[in-house]
Amino acid sequence: MKLSPPLMATLFATLLAAGITSTQAAEYALPAENSRLIGENTTYVVPNDGKPLEAVAAKYQIGLIAMLEANPGVDPYLPKAGTVLTIPSQMLLPDTKREGIVVNLAELRLYYYPKDQDKVIVYPIGIGQLGRNTPEMITSVSQKIPNPTWTPTVNIRKIYLKEQGITLPGVVPAGPDNPMGLFAMRLSAGKGQYLIHGTNADFGIGMRVSSGCIRLRPTDIEALFNSVPKGTRVQIINQPVKFDVEPDGKRYIEVHQPLSHTAKDDPQTMPIAMTAGLKKFKSNAETNQEMLKNAMVRRSGMPILVNKGVVESDSAAKIAAPETANSAVAANVTTAYRQ
Repeated sequence: MKLSPPLMATLFATLLAAGITSTQAAEYALPAENSRLIGENTTYVVPNDGKPLEAVAAKYQIGLIAMLEANPGVDPYLPKAGTVLTIPSQMLLPDTKREGIVVNLAELRLYYYPKDQDKVIVYPIGIGQLGRNTPEMITSVSQKIPNPTWTPTVNIRKIYLKEQGITLPGVVPAGPDNPMGLFAMRLSAGKGQYLIHGTNADFGIGMRVSSGCIRLRPTDIEALFNSVPKGTRVQIINQPVKFDVEPDGKRYIEVHQPLSHTAKDDPQTMPIAMTAGLKKFKSNAETNQEMLKNAMVRRSGMPILVNKGVVESDSAAKIAAPETANSAVAANVTTAYRQ
């Protein structure tokens, strides 16, 4: 299902009216090479402040979809006061080279590994929407642009006019009203059309809303811009399923909703391809088959402990999705922004 334009407009207006601000980036000590588990999940009790779920997501440096994956059934517009939310701050590092910037499209996160520093910094991001996908690639930062201007393509101008009734100028000047925010880093791939940049609208973080670029909250792009040298390696991958066997023998799987391929896809139920590595992990005698199956169905976006003999209460996250009156609302929002 997809959000109708009126519902989308309502959500955007609610988020903007909330006066959302974000805190410092989520920084983690880098684990040993044979370990990929970082962070710890926490909980948060919703106060009676009338703020949307995005306000909580921004406070804890989480994307909106990640919050909905971890807390199915929670109303994204107005979470019920007293609700105990799971803050999904535990994760597995992507199964790839720990260098420079790594973007995992499926989990809507950017990982930055500062050179010669024993840490990784994680940012929630917005990526290309359906039909304007952010491509997988290995590239580098070719240009750092403070106070960027935005020159929308002819196609983008047509889309804005058709879908939103907005006539864009040929060039949008630098400043707080620029959709690219105050900082941008151009990637060397292609004709330089892909950038990592800021935004003037926080509601797009942790969702598929851009025209192919990678979008960060204003404070996050400023911090990243000031830390990343020109020439830094950038790898963009698409790993909806991450799995790992830790040095102590604990076996984890982290399943995110996959990115839609068509407007009819439901990210919560569409099939996820089983890689050779995942098949091997699944067939291992130490893997709890039932818990792994449940994790693949639930798609919580959090590491789940799936050792044989482990009971659900011992896992890093609950498998069963709670059923609430607002589950349809959350499902609509999740699906709309995964497409």
